[in-house]
Amino acid sequence: MASKGLFISFEGSEGCGKSTQIERLAARFRDSGRDVVTLREPGGCPLGEKIRDLLKFDPAGAGMTAEAELLLFAASRAQLVREVIRPALERGAVVLCDRFHDSTTVYQGVARAIAPAAVASVNSFATGGTLPVVTLLLDLDAAEGRRRAASRKGPADRMEQEREEFYEAVRRGYLELACSEPSRIAVIDASGDVEAVGAAIAAALTERLKGNHGLL
Repeated sequence: MASKGLFISFEGSEGCGKSTQIERLAARFRDSGRDVVTLREPGGCPLGEKIRDLLKFDPAGAGMTAEAELLLFAASRAQLVREVIRPALERGAVVLCDRFHDSTTVYQGVARAIAPAAVASVNSFATGGTLPVVTLLLDLDAAEGRRRAASRKGPADRMEQEREEFYEAVRRGYLELACSEPSRIAVIDASGDVEAVGAAIAAALTERLKGNHGLL
């Protein structure tokens, strides 16, 4: 789907630093005069935020099946695309999204072992062809990511309580996905400090966008 704006997604396992880097990149684009919309998945709109609470914190989600989880993430994404992302892109904004369809491919398709064809079909229906131009995969050792996530304030959500093997599968899935789509997905070493990771992100975007979208 053609648009005037720029859609960039951030991916990675728990504790990889996506939120921090999204804030930094948003500031760089705003400093260059761009309209920037920052979003998170699930969430980003009223319906999505309700679904987010159900997926992450509501006790009713404790016994959630993998299939129900897949469909709830897709429902949140379908609403976000049509209510927020497409209008923002049409007016020429830069959209930075903390997770998008790749999270479903990896978390539900790989770590939850749902059939890849089913996941791809649900993803396609939810996004309706609205996809990131560039995806920044912040890669981090699973154990280190869990350690960082555990150090954050507040209770762990349902996804953060998964076993170590789950997150190892998530990391493998992301890296395999990046190998299959190298022109879109840039793997960023997230083990360094904030400045080093930010510099790697800027370099990856400059390479992929060829300086055409106002990144300083």
